Amino acid sequence: MRAISGWIVVFVVLGLNGVANPQSASPREGSAKQKLLGAWKLAWEEEEGTDGKMIRSTDHKGTIVYTADGHMSVQIILPRNGEDRRVNNPVTYNQGGYEAYYGSYDIDEKAHSVTHHVQGSLVPALIGKDLTRVYRFEGNQLILKSSRPDEHWTIVWEHF
Repeated sequence: MRAISGWIVVFVVLGLNGVANPQSASPREGSAKQKLLGAWKLAWEEEEGTDGKMIRSTDHKGTIVYTADGHMSVQIILPRNGEDRRVNNPVTYNQGGYEAYYGSYDIDEKAHSVTHHVQGSLVPALIGKDLTRVYRFEGNQLILKSSRPDEHWTIVWEHF
């Protein structure tokens, strides 16, 4: 019985930190940082095509994670190595159909933005860059858009 109660204490402590129990950082309550915390899976994304029309993709897979101590990471895999993507995006985020970077983040609640400070990336040109995203929460979803006027995309994440 003593070993079981020890595990309960570990889970309760981790749950309070938002690590073991992502539901403790429910996207429906608290500050923007509290809502952002945890792991999210990619639901769908939409980008402007070279023809100016928006292309919605639901076959991409990915995760984004925000930790309580201010770190983040994102990984997205595109279908068929991204070969069929004809998007009008001035920034290259993926290489060979895979997007991955990590770093720290800051939140500006007044501007409804989160800035990813890229410390490591599959695309070396992103290292050292600050990528600002405008966010909003809808139910169990986190919706991110670029703050750049020349980028037209939306990524929708769902809390695990």
